[in-house]
Amino acid sequence: MAQTPLLQRLDGLDARFEEIGTLITDPSVIADMKRYVKLSKEYKDLEVLLGTTKEYRRLLSDIDDARELLETESDPELREMAKEELDTKTALVPEMEERIKLLLIPEDPEDGRNAIVEIRGGTGGDEAALFAGDLFRMYIKYCESKGWKAEVSSTSEGAAGGFKEVVFRVTGENVYGTLKYESGVHRVQRVPVTETQGRVHTSAASVAVLPEAEPFDVEINEGEIKWDTFRSGGAGGQNVNKVESGVRLRYMWKNPNTGETEEILIECTETRDQPKNKERALGRLRTFIYDKEHQKYIDDIASRRKTLVSTGDRSAKIRTYNYPQGRITDHRIGYTIYNLSAFMDGDIQDCIDHLIVAENAEKLKESEL
Repeated sequence: MAQTPLLQRLDGLDARFEEIGTLITDPSVIADMKRYVKLSKEYKDLEVLLGTTKEYRRLLSDIDDARELLETESDPELREMAKEELDTKTALVPEMEERIKLLLIPEDPEDGRNAIVEIRGGTGGDEAALFAGDLFRMYIKYCESKGWKAEVSSTSEGAAGGFKEVVFRVTGENVYGTLKYESGVHRVQRVPVTETQGRVHTSAASVAVLPEAEPFDVEINEGEIKWDTFRSGGAGGQNVNKVESGVRLRYMWKNPNTGETEEILIECTETRDQPKNKERALGRLRTFIYDKEHQKYIDDIASRRKTLVSTGDRSAKIRTYNYPQGRITDHRIGYTIYNLSAFMDGDIQDCIDHLIVAENAEKLKESEL
């Protein structure tokens, strides 16, 4: 079997796989949670890559065998079988090589994390808040279809319904790596319920998808956190207005990228259990700081890729929802479909798949594989 350029790039991976397998059983590595998690992820990724490489080697070996049979065999029936085998296996090579090339591209280390999703009504007043509510419902239904768990941590309701702001946490497999494509400004064109003339208005809502930070990702001096408690407002049982279950967190934090100190203020009111609300607020604080500290990393990636679809730029207009035409257009890749009703019911996977394909094509071009 010939040593293809792709196989040459795969040399040495078996040794690295065995090395990591030994390291993750070392007590000193297990004690260093940050290192252990990183090595475990690398081990899992290499396991998939080496399994695919084994299939590729077997495919090339089968092609060599069929070619040799064609060259040495005189029996017409056996030659026909060998030719059929050669054609079939050869046709599989480009697809297999593409799979390996994608596996060779380093993943965003944050893709496997859970996510914090923040939706805010933008321009458009009451209609923007209603649209933010529609987006929230869309994502909740999408999460249900994926088997992910979504927990709301804070809300600010709009006067006519929907949300001025809603923040929720999504847990599951590869959550951030999937939902990160939703970060940006979402624009809606429709006749608002408050419109008496039947005119189409344009409103917007922003979506920010943040990778959830683990406790060991950021350093927080919990002794410097100032906590306030208050009674949660809104609908609910008697407990809502009589018990101070809502929590407000204040923390002074120095941004290592700018050197400036800023006050972080986070509220959490979603459960009637004050300790649970404190836990959720602390989780949001970790994620906020982690996101800020890694913004330079995100900016560096975006500057290297001119058309990156998951740039992390939350001010970019990414998608338009046109109700009169029943149309959704994703402006990053020119993706347009006419199934708005199903889309708003959480059927957004096809759009995300197209975004993933577009980004993978960019990564392949950039890595020159």
